Amino acid sequence: MSGHSKWATIKRKKAKTDQERGKIFTKLVRELTSAAKQGGADPGGNARLRLAIEKAKESNVPTDKIKKAIEKAAGGSGGVLEEITYEGYGPGGVAVLVEVLTDNKNRTISEIRNAFTRHGGNLGDSGCVSWMFEKKGSIVFDKKGKNDEALSMDAIEAGADDINVDEDAIEVITTPEKFPQVRESLIAAGHKPDSSEITMNAKTTVRLEGDNAHAALKLVSILEELDDVQKVHANFDIAEDILEQESKA
Repeated sequence: MSGHSKWATIKRKKAKTDQERGKIFTKLVRELTSAAKQGGADPGGNARLRLAIEKAKESNVPTDKIKKAIEKAAGGSGGVLEEITYEGYGPGGVAVLVEVLTDNKNRTISEIRNAFTRHGGNLGDSGCVSWMFEKKGSIVFDKKGKNDEALSMDAIEAGADDINVDEDAIEVITTPEKFPQVRESLIAAGHKPDSSEITMNAKTTVRLEGDNAHAALKLVSILEELDDVQKVHANFDIAEDILEQESKA
């Protein structure tokens, strides 16, 4: 599993405070709204919305909030949200992609630029690092109680591209096009994922140690805390003990 995927998995296992849960709710509701506006309010014909609903339920977003967000989007209200990806470099030259949903891009870019500047990085031009990543489907399973071989075989039969296994998790990689099919096939086979999303996988990674490693993780965390930011991707490779330390900080 890549360093950034491992970092995301470690953080998901940590208990969420009420404040953190509120931020997660806000991001999930924005994704529901954007998905419904882009592909329609029927989850049966809108794979992005279907996944957004499932993720919202997994995070215990109240059903009425989910319903209202979709209804507002379908009715043309709920505000205009722009989908923008910002690119830059973090400590140690690590490449960073920041996906946002915003109703005020001037505010958003100011907050993102400030985060990069204050934490050892710099915001770059469009295209400066995106070529280092490729869009993939990522389906992650907690390894506890799982039969690695059975899950891997089911994933391959469902059309997965690759399977990454470490001591804690199993990550199934797919093309974006096959992601819904593979995910639903694995769930039908009795494999409930810990998380699943369309993400940006790094083609190559940058090994970070010491101060650069801690600073890069701090930058990613600060970016993820911004209300307009949906996802942050980075191509760092950081030792697991440092990831664990930072997740508890």
